[in-house]
Amino acid sequence: MQLFYAPDINSSLYTLGQEESRHCVKVLRLGAGATLHLTDGRGTMYVCQVVVADPRRCEVMVVETLADYGRRSYGLTMAVAPTKNLDRFEWFLEKAVEVGVDAVVPILCANSERRCEPHGQAFKSERARRLMISAMKQSLKAFLPALEPLTPVKEVLERGFGGFRGSGGSGGSGGSGGRPTLKLIAHCREDFANPARVPITRALPAASDAIILIGPEGDFTAEEVALAVANGFVPVSIGDSRLRTETAAVAAVMAAYLANMQ
Repeated sequence: MQLFYAPDINSSLYTLGQEESRHCVKVLRLGAGATLHLTDGRGTMYVCQVVVADPRRCEVMVVETLADYGRRSYGLTMAVAPTKNLDRFEWFLEKAVEVGVDAVVPILCANSERRCEPHGQAFKSERARRLMISAMKQSLKAFLPALEPLTPVKEVLERGFGGFRGSGGSGGSGGSGGRPTLKLIAHCREDFANPARVPITRALPAASDAIILIGPEGDFTAEEVALAVANGFVPVSIGDSRLRTETAAVAAVMAAYLANMQ
């Protein structure tokens, strides 16, 4: 399957952008009559045939529409503190999209080392969006996860799950929209033992919606953990090893994925 992103598709005929047209005709060597797939990033997969194989304006015709393609049985929002080395956070974004996530919320914590991008730009960059689109296409998914702006952790804890785009099945690839949501916070603090941390594999039953918080390199503060618990978050452990932020985040995404394997 060759998958292309077409967020503005609204008819049976669609013209790929210049970059996608070149990739289709010059790189993949798809000619008139060849089959390819488009997705709008909102869950619809379009089976198409090439009508005009022009490397500048490749035109395709929709022959079949598949709604809710690949919709998962669970919803997942990951709230993760960006790493000092942004490449590592981008690696997490890529892997999270490949495995399956509805929304990613970069969070600003007391111990965060990265507070914004260079030159004062907002965290949500075009580079990150392109990376997520590429990961969506590579993994043959029809849902593009939402990427929120950098948000203070206190605001995330108070908003809970439903306040983010794509969460709870409202626009992402998982969720039922009416069932309870699990709220989990992964931390490594040994001075915060009440309540005790639960293994994440035990805290994630199948077909459940969840928001999982992963802290910065210096971990969440005791005050942040206490605020999370006060707002209904369950402390969880992701094993005995001390993991990097991006590793812990990917492990959490995988835990949700494996809990829902048939």
